[in-house]
Amino acid sequence: MYFGQMPSKKKLYKITFSNQGKLYELYAKEVSNSNLLGFIEIESLVFGEKTSLVVDPSEEKIKTEFEGVKRTYVPMHSVLRIDEVDEQGVSKVSKAEGDNVTQMPNTVFVPDDKSKS
Repeated sequence: MYFGQMPSKKKLYKITFSNQGKLYELYAKEVSNSNLLGFIEIESLVFGEKTSLVVDPSEEKIKTEFEGVKRTYVPMHSVLRIDEVDEQGVSKVSKAEGDNVTQMPNTVFVPDDKSKS
């Protein structure tokens, strides 16, 4: 019988978003709403280890792009999916072609123009 608290499994998220005509897939330990209006905060990015002899060039490209980044802020309207996953896959950047990506409208928040009377 187990009387203590069950050991907590570390959560891992796969985040898919579009940026400048490219489709990004990142893995991170933390994803949350940002204090910046309209942004998702992504922290503790996870990349594959260099222990294997085969190096995936697409993952190396994204790893270099996010090198030294503690957290990144992604506009909500660019996020296509956030999945909680059991195992880490390969982070990558690919060209967003054809019908595989549908961009949400860019205008999410439009304040009233109170300067006009």
